Amino acid sequence: MKIIVIGGTGLIGSKLVAKLKLQGHDAVAASPKSGVNAVTGEGLAAALAGADVVVDVANAPSWEPAAVLEFFERSSKNLAATEAAAAVKHHVALSIVGTERSPDIAYFRAKLAQETIVKSSPVPYSIVRATQFFEFLGPIAETAVVEGKIVVPSALFQPIAAEDVADRLAEVAMGQPLNGTIDIAGPEKAPFNEFIARRLKASGDVRPVMGDPKATYYGAPIDDTSLNPLGEARLGKTPLATWLAGL
Repeated sequence: MKIIVIGGTGLIGSKLVAKLKLQGHDAVAASPKSGVNAVTGEGLAAALAGADVVVDVANAPSWEPAAVLEFFERSSKNLAATEAAAAVKHHVALSIVGTERSPDIAYFRAKLAQETIVKSSPVPYSIVRATQFFEFLGPIAETAVVEGKIVVPSALFQPIAAEDVADRLAEVAMGQPLNGTIDIAGPEKAPFNEFIARRLKASGDVRPVMGDPKATYYGAPIDDTSLNPLGEARLGKTPLATWLAGL
């Protein structure tokens, strides 16, 4: 099976390409580094020629509201049109759990716009919504520094290892199109601040971590339902302790 991974050189994409190749598939990483740009359309038709499946895990270079929306709208429309012309059989998109529940977060609004385009395309699709990645816990903490302390929400959180995200994406890519959406999340749920505190402690960072119910996530208030699956979800196998041990 020929599987093209848009954003295939990034955190998730590189892991996904490696897993698919190990399982005997013709997996190709497509990104601006390889001359394929889904936003401009450069190299897209050639890259998708003969593809059975396209997996879109590309990430926007800027999270500025207008820029991130333009990125996902343009890239998704270009992919939809090019895939239809190439008779691609299955489009898989990586999105975020809770996109429709956090309209104040520009990135979430952009991902929701992406989902809408995917659903309206004639190409059969699967949307995989993931919770936040363990790999982002450190960067998230750095956005929440207040007078030497890390002040983050105390709402429940259920992050997942990037390795587990790639595993679930590989399963979906090799299966039949869902023409629907699934949620994936980590195996543990706890207050946001507990995950952040454990991540910082593991790297020797002694700054105190404070959980505040009024603290925002990328400028938006969140509660226990904002970032977590509300129904059935496929859970990753990697607990935070195992992931931290590998740092």
